[in-house]
Amino acid sequence: MIRFGLLGCGRIVARGLIPGITGSTTAELTALASERPGVAEEWARTHGAKKFYTSYEEVLADPEIDAVYVPTTGDTHAKWTIAAAEAKKHVLCEKPLALDVAQAEEMAAACRQHGVILQEAFMWRHHPRIKQSLKMVQEGDIGPLRLIVASFSFDIDRSDWRLRPERGGGAMWDVGCYGVNAARLFAGAEPTDILANAHWADTGVDMTMQMALRFPSDVLANIDCSFEAPFRCRLELVGEKGRIVLEEAFLPTEKSVIHVERGTDTGGLAERGLQAVSVPAQDQYVAQVEDFCASIRAGKLLAPGEDGVANMRVLEAALNDARSRR
Repeated sequence: MIRFGLLGCGRIVARGLIPGITGSTTAELTALASERPGVAEEWARTHGAKKFYTSYEEVLADPEIDAVYVPTTGDTHAKWTIAAAEAKKHVLCEKPLALDVAQAEEMAAACRQHGVILQEAFMWRHHPRIKQSLKMVQEGDIGPLRLIVASFSFDIDRSDWRLRPERGGGAMWDVGCYGVNAARLFAGAEPTDILANAHWADTGVDMTMQMALRFPSDVLANIDCSFEAPFRCRLELVGEKGRIVLEEAFLPTEKSVIHVERGTDTGGLAERGLQAVSVPAQDQYVAQVEDFCASIRAGKLLAPGEDGVANMRVLEAALNDARSRR
């Protein structure tokens, strides 16, 4: 069993990682830490953690901890990831990995130097629906891939910390990163061209962003994200012989399916339709934890996990391009 220590007690911890760990057969919730007085102790009792701490340093100093989860704000990811690596703890770090590529590279280098695994916490990659969809694309089920269309948006409270640039705020960092991650995964390559435009908040972060990516073999991706639009979470993979549509792409429900259309008929919607392909039900956080633990046991990062540095390169390039057009 991989013994986990969690560096924080926030929403994503309660909603995602704690159920992911406790629902896994390969991990154990060993310790919780919070810098807010009394919170870690209360959460430890509620969720069954063996230990609780009032500082993150105490978790890193605990010899019984094998791996840590870093859910803190983006401006502290590098600090705690590097400290965890120096303490010989494997790191599952929340997205986006860092504030910029330089930080991400420093984090990855520290983990390599100290022989620990670094995985960016893109839980959606590990769901059975994504693995099955990727296999279908790779096996040519919809013909050669031509278009990837990803949308992720929701309306955000204007006092939210994610509108503060110094803390790593912005729609692209928070939700646009999913679309970029999806495009890279299904294209199976890194983009050769990146173009981006945005609508900006008064604080200086992007509220809405559109990104256009070109990949080798002329696979094109259109990605949009927003903090000022209705909830949308969709991924479409378009090939020369059909398409795959994933609703709630990054937040699958218990009964999620793969919608597939085969052929290129131009009949009306009533004549076409999408076939629903069922997939095994699994909590994507459980799947993420189990894949992460498998990488720890293997001594190397296994697919579909990745350290996040390549994703950061695309995000930074897109942000710089959008800023140049502001």
